[in-house]
Amino acid sequence: MIKITLPDGSIREFASGVTPMEVAKNISEGFARNVISASFNGTTIETETPLTTDGNLILYTWNDAEGKKAFWHSTSHVMAQALEELYPGIKLTLGPAIANGFYYDVDFEDQKISEADFKKIEDRILEISRGKFDFKMRPVTKAEALEMYKDNVYKTELISNLEDGTITFCDHSTFTDLCRGGHIPNTGIIKAVKIMSVAGAYWRGDEKNKQLTRVYGTSFPKQKDLTEYLELLEEAKRRDHRKLGKELELFAFSQKVGQGLPLWLPKGAALRDRLEQFLKRAQKKAGYEQVVSPHIGQKELYVTSGHYAKYGADSFQPIHTPAEGEEFLLKPMNCPHHCEIYNVRPWSYKDLPKRYAEFGTVYRYEQSGELHGLTRVRGFTQDDAHIFCTPEQLDEEFKKVIDLVLYVFGSLGFENFTAQISLRDQEDREKYIGTDENWEKAENAIINAAKDKGLNTVVEYGEAAFYGPKLDFMVKDALGRQWQLGTIQVDYNLPERFELTYKGADNELHRPVMIHRAPFGSMERFIAILLEHTAGNFPLWLMPEQAIILSLSEKYENYAKKVLDLLENHEIRALIDNRNETIGKKIRDAEMQKIPFMLIVGEEEEKNGTISIRRHGQEGKGNITVSIEEFAAIVDEEIKKTLKVFTV
Repeated sequence: MIKITLPDGSIREFASGVTPMEVAKNISEGFARNVISASFNGTTIETETPLTTDGNLILYTWNDAEGKKAFWHSTSHVMAQALEELYPGIKLTLGPAIANGFYYDVDFEDQKISEADFKKIEDRILEISRGKFDFKMRPVTKAEALEMYKDNVYKTELISNLEDGTITFCDHSTFTDLCRGGHIPNTGIIKAVKIMSVAGAYWRGDEKNKQLTRVYGTSFPKQKDLTEYLELLEEAKRRDHRKLGKELELFAFSQKVGQGLPLWLPKGAALRDRLEQFLKRAQKKAGYEQVVSPHIGQKELYVTSGHYAKYGADSFQPIHTPAEGEEFLLKPMNCPHHCEIYNVRPWSYKDLPKRYAEFGTVYRYEQSGELHGLTRVRGFTQDDAHIFCTPEQLDEEFKKVIDLVLYVFGSLGFENFTAQISLRDQEDREKYIGTDENWEKAENAIINAAKDKGLNTVVEYGEAAFYGPKLDFMVKDALGRQWQLGTIQVDYNLPERFELTYKGADNELHRPVMIHRAPFGSMERFIAILLEHTAGNFPLWLMPEQAIILSLSEKYENYAKKVLDLLENHEIRALIDNRNETIGKKIRDAEMQKIPFMLIVGEEEEKNGTISIRRHGQEGKGNITVSIEEFAAIVDEEIKKTLKVFTV
């Protein structure tokens, strides 16, 4: 008998050789009908894999990320079969699951594939799926695998790097593919499929290699799920920050300036400034001191910090000065500069913590194919801060940063989030710096602080920074997409590398602990996500223009100017549309600009000293007429509801 431990901690005994599906049936026949994948002792396995030792078993359904991964990877196999049948002579390479679907890289040689072909590929995939063919794994020798793929240079290259005894094939229907595993039980579970697009992709991502055709697709266990997903994609297109940024005149890009280098237009610059001032006010309350560091630094600075060794390939080329051997880099990170600011003078334990904050612009060389609007750029500003504290102060300081992040999220409408505890890879420790002792202290500090604050947490191994573990805030936007926004990191290593010290109560020198934190992260990326989350309807306190005054005719322009002056006295951001257009046209344009309040003024309003209010997006609900003071009170009350009060 073997003991199987389930995620809830319960332990069940089974005969050796029991399969995950049999365990699922033992739990519940209804549950078993939904199980599509499994992992045992942290390794993905098939639902029919015999279990012969004690271990931890996790059973996945479509509702689990790992379940979706198996579903989409399995569909990529079926698509590969369909492509081979429809395009004889093609060479298959790799077909992994990705976020929201899968792809397969294919060498079509002289054959062509276009959007006109998508329907026939989808139809063939569904036809194969209806056969309910089991996915079956089998081991093969290296010689057998090389013989199988002797006419496919891509597969033979993959096989040549594998060890004999570790190579497996996956069979279904009449199709076989080189595969490590992780499939759904059979093809019949695939009920809906959509080929999304085709694109060029170099073999193994190396532009020196041949360019292949990458066929993207997605699939679902129900047709209605696919329909809802496609509707969501259409909504995402409407919310695309690149489209909204252009319509709202927030930012632009110029080929002459360079790829990945955004230009902030007046409205966008004002938006950024309001976000900065919002956080600076909270930081001041929390005891942060503003610092400013240069946009470049000597290469040696980043060698000392370890950033050059880890990210040198992603940096811009060094800047050479007239002095021989002198090299500078565009700043890729702010933290080494802040370490040197700390090092300017000696500190006592009585002086700590020191909290340095900076909206510092950094530069990293992203490949042109990876650039995407504001979410992937080459120059971006981080709301960076670094706290230098004693080990005894670490817990309290970390919790205070959590409070600050929650304040930012609450004021900007991000309510659905999970705190991800990002720890070291459990096996590969080569990519991290520092001692195991310091890593364990840092990891425990994060785990305990998150627990004490009652955060909804998940643990992800291998997601730590090279110098320390992190608490990453994974936020779901209005479309249910997950983004990493806000991060807090505990670092015992940079203080060591920069020889940072403070004098303790024992009159001896000690190393401070360093906390890295950025509630926004990248300002550019944060604004992009906020744009898409709100569809451009920012919280009222953040809107570029909170109101627009629309006069019914030229006769009331003087009154419109008087209203504008009164609004400015109440610190309400407003403007006048005095174009020679109909009121209907002015309203439609204001709606397009997503201005929250349209204030219509005419004969009655001028006579009574009032304004007629129309809210954005409330067509047909009628206007209300109020005094300027009453409108100011409405604005003030709405801002108070959304802009939280930060307390320390």
